[in-house]
Amino acid sequence: MVIKKIKLEQSKTETYTSHAGLSLIGQCIQLSLLESSSFKKPQLSGISHSDILKSYLSMASLGKSDFEAIENYREDDYLQKVVGITHIPSSSRLRQRMDESADDYREVIDTVMMNFMQRANVPVTHLPSGHVVLDLDVFPMDNSKTKKEGVSRTYKGHDGYAPLAAYLGEEGWCIACELREGKQHGQKEFIYTLERVIPRARILTSQPLLMRLDSGHDALENRLYLENEEVDYIIKWNPRKEQKKGNVWLTKAELLGDEVNWETPREGKRIATFSITVKQELDGEERCFRRVMQITERTIDKKGQVLLIPDIEVEGWWTTLDITDQAIIELYKQHATSEQFHSEFKTDLDVERLPSGKFDTNDLVLACHAFAYNMLRFIGLVGLKGENSPVRHTAKRRRIKTVLQELMYLAARVMERSRQYWLRFSKKCTAYDAFGQIYRHLASL
Repeated sequence: MVIKKIKLEQSKTETYTSHAGLSLIGQCIQLSLLESSSFKKPQLSGISHSDILKSYLSMASLGKSDFEAIENYREDDYLQKVVGITHIPSSSRLRQRMDESADDYREVIDTVMMNFMQRANVPVTHLPSGHVVLDLDVFPMDNSKTKKEGVSRTYKGHDGYAPLAAYLGEEGWCIACELREGKQHGQKEFIYTLERVIPRARILTSQPLLMRLDSGHDALENRLYLENEEVDYIIKWNPRKEQKKGNVWLTKAELLGDEVNWETPREGKRIATFSITVKQELDGEERCFRRVMQITERTIDKKGQVLLIPDIEVEGWWTTLDITDQAIIELYKQHATSEQFHSEFKTDLDVERLPSGKFDTNDLVLACHAFAYNMLRFIGLVGLKGENSPVRHTAKRRRIKTVLQELMYLAARVMERSRQYWLRFSKKCTAYDAFGQIYRHLASL
């Protein structure tokens, strides 16, 4: 088939947009009450604080993290009208204002983000046990070969940051994303993080919480704090020096008899699973904790090679749940889902390499992207799972990248007639019904 040659022409009168989805973001921002938020330093002249934040949130919702991206939208009437921006700042002004008021803006963003999720009544799916999972995890962001404030060696072996994120429910709502220096240990100031995160989680759900943490947060003070807050937990045990005592743990498992569940998934490999009670003391107070143990002995590797010395692997999980040992292990394995949420921040929203040289500004940038992440997650849940959604495989939720592709970057003709603003989509637009469904849903809230 011969390819048709085309001629290029730019309209002198008609207006089109390649990002129709910004009208959905405008409805989300309006729902968050950002316009009526109070700032510590009132802006007496120039571009308002809310316009600065709306402009950057719009860019973040399109997967753009750099300040220079705003230059392509300064003359975009569609962006101004659907998001409610009076003046779109230049890239230099946007950077300057975010540098000047980073702490103030960060507090406002945290507040309006929670306003949005509460007023939108975002769905928070719980486990069959009735618990809502709350996953906290540190993830590295590669900012190597830069001189940004706070960049240092991460546990992954590159220079960058190590932010701490908190995700709620099976949907993965991000209720906190705090920027940290790359060299900072995850446990440092962790109790202060819990003091902020747990109340936010309880705003969105009345169900009991189940917090899942990796071994970097295996600390007695964490367990005591969570029990005092009546939050159940599963925390990966950090064996530290005890890891060298694999033979001791295997012998103990053999002596426990019927208390141990033995499995032999293949020849040369057997697994022992059991619970023990551990007594620990802090400030003169002794407490008892349950720890699920799993000992894996391999005498033949997976390729059939017989080992001269058995390979013994020891794992453990602290928990307050009163369920079977195997159920505890399976629940903790689902904690790995948070790695997908991390990747959506770093790749789908393109925020791994932060745009500013100042730590506080980058912290604000990460907070704005957390808000954008939640808005896009909500849009995907409402519009990309029902019968009206574009053809996709079935899933519990859609990746942020899918939301950007299917809804945010829709092309439409922008028209004004009868004193109303119109978007006209293509006759063959498969996402038209889903787009309309989301917009009507947001407009009714």
